[in-house]
Amino acid sequence: MKKTILFLFLVNLVFIGYAQIEEQPLDSIKEKMIIIEGDSIFRNSIDLDEVYLFGKLKFSSYKDKLRYYILRRKTLKVYPYAKLAAERLEELNDSITKIKKKRHQKKYTKEIQQFIEEEFSAELKKLTRTEGQILVKLIYRQTGETAFELVKELRSGWRAFWYNTTASMFNISLKELFQPETVHEDYLIEDILQRAFTDFRLERQESVLDYDYAQLSDKWGDVSKKH
Repeated sequence: MKKTILFLFLVNLVFIGYAQIEEQPLDSIKEKMIIIEGDSIFRNSIDLDEVYLFGKLKFSSYKDKLRYYILRRKTLKVYPYAKLAAERLEELNDSITKIKKKRHQKKYTKEIQQFIEEEFSAELKKLTRTEGQILVKLIYRQTGETAFELVKELRSGWRAFWYNTTASMFNISLKELFQPETVHEDYLIEDILQRAFTDFRLERQESVLDYDYAQLSDKWGDVSKKH
C-alpha cells in the first residue's frame, strides 16, 4: 500500500493538464552516428556493462522519419520522470522498513508526497496526452506494475476502474504495458532509450522486465519499418 502513494500522486498530476495541452510541431530533425566505447570481447574476463553498436538511422519515407523523431522527443522528455519516480519509490520503501510505528510511517509518507509535488508537479502538468501514455508505459518498464495495479493496491478495485475510465477519456490507459517484444512502438521507445543511454543524453536505469535489446533488434530489424 505504502509503495503506491507516490505513483497514485504521479498519475493524478498527469491527468490535470492533458485536456489543455496540444501537440507541438516537430523541431528540426538531426541525427548523428553514435560511437560506442569498450569491446564485448572482454566480457568473459572482465565484468563490463553491455553495450550496443548503433548505425545511422535510415527511413523509407519522410513520414516514418517524422514519426520516429516525434516519438523520440516525447520519450526523452518523460523518461526522467519515470526514472525519478522509481528512485523515490525505492527510497521510500527502504526508509519505511526502518520506521516501526505506523503513525510515523504515515507522517513520513506524507512528507515524501509533498516533496515530490514540489519537485516536479508543475512539469508533469505540461505533458500532452501521448507523452502521458508513454510515461505510463515507462512506469511499467521501471517497476513491472501498471499504473492501474499500483492504484488498485492503494484504493479499491472500483477506484482503480474509475481512474482508468477517466484516463480513457483522454486516450490514456493506466493498464498499458510496455511490450517491446510484441509492440513495434514499444520497441522504438526502447531503441530510443538505448541510443540515448549510450550517447549519454539520458542516465541509464535498467528495466525490471525480462527482455534482451539485442534480440529485439534482430527481430524487428530496421527501426523505420512499420509492423
